[in-house]
Amino acid sequence: MIRAYKFLMRPTVGQTIALGEMLRDQCSLYNGALQERRDAYRHVSKTSVKYGTQSAQLKEIRAFDPERQGRWSFSSQQATLRRLDKAFAAFFRRIKAGDTPGYPRFRGVNWFDTVDFPKDGDGCRWDSTPHDPVTRVRFQGVGHVKVNQHRAVAGKVKTVSVKREGRKWFVVLTAEQKQPEPLPATGSVVGIDLGIASFLTTSGGEHIPNPRHARKAAKRLEAAQQALSRFPRRKAKDRTRHHQRAVEKVAALHGKVRRQRLDHAHKTALDLVRNHDFIAHEDLKIRSMSRAPKPRPDPGTPGGFLPNGASSKAGLNRSIADAGWGVFLAILNAKAESAGREVIAVDPRNTSRRCPECGHTDKENRPTQEKFHCVSCGHSAHADTVGALNVLRAGLVRRNADQA
Repeated sequence: MIRAYKFLMRPTVGQTIALGEMLRDQCSLYNGALQERRDAYRHVSKTSVKYGTQSAQLKEIRAFDPERQGRWSFSSQQATLRRLDKAFAAFFRRIKAGDTPGYPRFRGVNWFDTVDFPKDGDGCRWDSTPHDPVTRVRFQGVGHVKVNQHRAVAGKVKTVSVKREGRKWFVVLTAEQKQPEPLPATGSVVGIDLGIASFLTTSGGEHIPNPRHARKAAKRLEAAQQALSRFPRRKAKDRTRHHQRAVEKVAALHGKVRRQRLDHAHKTALDLVRNHDFIAHEDLKIRSMSRAPKPRPDPGTPGGFLPNGASSKAGLNRSIADAGWGVFLAILNAKAESAGREVIAVDPRNTSRRCPECGHTDKENRPTQEKFHCVSCGHSAHADTVGALNVLRAGLVRRNADQA
């Protein structure tokens, strides 16, 4: 299996400048390759430029500009071109699927924060000074950079990436490992119902509170964004020192909320994986759930529109984004795979309207957001607990059907 590791780097002042220049030049390469593809397609010949053609030009580009493009690893530049090729592949895939395509865009220097090295030892070297007690990683054109390695790396390092987050620099490794030993069986199965009032509710009736990290930081974030709005929009190189500090403060607040959300998701998922052999959850279409409502034209007023509930829906969308269901489910599946646990997603339709006692399904069974009362048999319970029970039963049925 492949596992990722992320460590904080502590570069010197000179190494920080070199890392920034590496990102700048890789961004320039990305934008130049994108421009070439646009120009080729706009030509009357409608030429389609592929990765192989652009990769073959790298040797000439490096020879023409040795002080910039020639400084950096050839394989990392190929990875940048592959990144653009994947963006175009995703663009054409969305067109064929009938989705909103989203044409690949040019990247600003501040929006290009990652450089990939496809192979350890080719332009980079993890643990480049093994004789030294301080861990270092070496990058071509940068040198040996100190790394705050807070845990051991198991397995063989396959790829290395440099990532910038604000003023901090990180190295991200992927290592190939043997499949770990599964956790001891507990004999327990659970269904979970994700929500807003509670982050999740288990089929056993346990409610995990929703931390609402973004809502707690809303006032500080609003003040920081208001301070930033007083400065005119400028490119990073043209910003004053106070303008740059305002930008960094907003980014730091967003980063803290993201880390808090990740921490909560990791801890909650780990607790579920340790205590249960089988976990069932709803197969939520989060993007569709958080989509803005369509406008309602007013037939009696040309150019006018009727109320469509966009304001209240925007508040719900913020709560869904703050809960971070998608991130949590991705972490849950990764931890379950590593621990040898089974996770199944089930159809969420009517899970909170179906009575777990008699099976009667009716929208009147749920008179309020929290209360469930079956109009057929009179069974009463918390609506989220009922939903988790129905999710568990559907998950067990699906598991048995797959095993059969």
